[in-house]
Amino acid sequence: MLNNKKIIVVLPAYNAEKTLKKTYYDIPFDIVDDVILTDDFSDDKTIKIAQDIGIKHVIKHAKNKGYGANQKSCYKKAFDLNADIIVMLHPDYQYNPKLIPAMCTLIANDTYNVVFGSRILNGSAIKNGMPIYKYTFNRLLTFFQNILMNQKFSEFHTGYRCFKASVLQQVPFEKNSDDFIFDNQIIAQLCYINASFGEVSCPAKYEKDSSSINFIRSSKYGLGVLSVSIKYLLQKLKIFNFSIFKGL
Repeated sequence: MLNNKKIIVVLPAYNAEKTLKKTYYDIPFDIVDDVILTDDFSDDKTIKIAQDIGIKHVIKHAKNKGYGANQKSCYKKAFDLNADIIVMLHPDYQYNPKLIPAMCTLIANDTYNVVFGSRILNGSAIKNGMPIYKYTFNRLLTFFQNILMNQKFSEFHTGYRCFKASVLQQVPFEKNSDDFIFDNQIIAQLCYINASFGEVSCPAKYEKDSSSINFIRSSKYGLGVLSVSIKYLLQKLKIFNFSIFKGL
């Protein structure tokens, strides 16, 4: 705990057998109270390894539902366990778990509601192995998203996020996509309720075992996130009403 806040790390997993142990053993359990792993119908030994290393809360989907659906299961379970702070960490070891204390401190001390681990802030993304096409997409999309949504994020696309649970509970994330676009929809919802955001520099690792989506899926993802940002703007201007913002 930090400031008597219960911290739960959620691991949305899919075929993470090669990196799960490394990720788990770097989690700082001096402050982390619990870990939840949701397995999106992996065809490897992710579940067995999770059980072997002692993860108590393992949820297995009966079919492959998608990255967004995996997160939905994680967050609902974290709420059930009365989390005060929820850290979403990919179990592919792309992001450094040792930054969890820095991210959680900003929330435990009521500085921010949401904290991102940014791969862009320290300027070493390409040096650390981020493919050039992904870096280019990231910078262009973030530029346009910041304009459309009136934000100043260094990146919208990090998979390392820390939430104040009570704020996350305010947004209807179950209405969001079950695919990768979920990430940007939940950011848009949090922006819509004026949640406060902070960022911590996080040099990411791109190793052969780290997960990544290919160029075609990246292109589809890019169009999707621009669509979310445009919907956000139209919703803010009261021109249209979209389901993901209903009730906010």
